Amino acid sequence: MRLPEARVIARSTDAPPDEAGGDPNFMTSLVRGLSVIRAFSGADPQLTIAEVARISGLPRAAARRCLHTLERLGYVGSDGRRFSLRPRILSLGYAFMSSTPLATTLQPVLERVSENVHESCSAAALDEDEIVYIARAATRRIMSVTLNVGSRLPAYCTSLGRVLLAHLPRVDLDAFLGRVRLNPITERTVTSRDALRRILDQVLDKGYALVDQELEIGLRSIAVPVRGPSGALIAAMNVSAQAARISRREMEGRFLPVLQQGAGDVAQLFVRTGMAGPGHSIGRPT
Repeated sequence: MRLPEARVIARSTDAPPDEAGGDPNFMTSLVRGLSVIRAFSGADPQLTIAEVARISGLPRAAARRCLHTLERLGYVGSDGRRFSLRPRILSLGYAFMSSTPLATTLQPVLERVSENVHESCSAAALDEDEIVYIARAATRRIMSVTLNVGSRLPAYCTSLGRVLLAHLPRVDLDAFLGRVRLNPITERTVTSRDALRRILDQVLDKGYALVDQELEIGLRSIAVPVRGPSGALIAAMNVSAQAARISRREMEGRFLPVLQQGAGDVAQLFVRTGMAGPGHSIGRPT
């Protein structure tokens, strides 16, 4: 079963929420500009004004003004009808990658894990209801979509996402389960909120998450938490493999110890280099 990219690389189709809350310093125009940038994806790299307005939830006139401004600044290009992102947009992502030690610390560890198990290894962080890939060491393409740093997937049906969700404070997890749409991406996808909560409790108890063909038929993955020197959760790390080649038992018996060692290496790297880790963490009180 091939997973359509538009169902994986999630984008907002709702109007930007009113987050100002009476704050006179809140810039609605900036929110609109960012929503226009997020409208573009691998599935739709070129969009008309009407398509940008529909995807971002903005009025057509507002979408047009945002695109015009982004084009003047060099972040967007146009052929007269359709718009697309230009290479300058990479500077926004590079600002994050170059200002945080997490991605650069993770990358060599992911490469060692990948070389050891001969499978792709990735790390991700939680961003609202999705995971965002922050580092990746790929061996061969095993999914129907291409995953790179910056790619986004639903948190509820991925091993990386379940590790991150399991460690959320209880109030944040309750809020997530109350708002998220548990779409059946495959016939194996867990779509019951009660069942997902039980699974997340098990993930917290076991210390890892194994997802079996819930994101894509034929794909299995196993993930572990990555902690900073203080013990706070800062990311999740996983290995993915084709279900036809790698059984659940092999993932737990062969891949899990390598992943756990890799996660421990990350914390030690932070200690040896004197870095305190990212300026944020997620964690459920015990």
